Amino acid sequence: MALGADAANLLRLVLSRGLRLTAAGVLFGAIAALALTKLLATLLYNVSPHDPWVFASALAVMTITAIAACLLPAWRAARTDPARVLRD
Repeated sequence: MALGADAANLLRLVLSRGLRLTAAGVLFGAIAALALTKLLATLLYNVSPHDPWVFASALAVMTITAIAACLLPAWRAARTDPARVLRD
């Protein structure tokens, strides 16, 4: 912001970087979970290891959590005065 970016650009930058990491992690985790379904089958109770609702629910929870984890600090950073931060 001290170099001319506005609050919307800062929010977009932080969210895009955070969600890019989230997408990579979700993709890697889904591939690993599908590859290890035989092992997971012994740990699950009343759920199929290939249940699409479970995978979709896990994806939704992780995505919402990642958005919140990226949005809250970015929102605080966008509200701060750059001159005050540079002085401190």
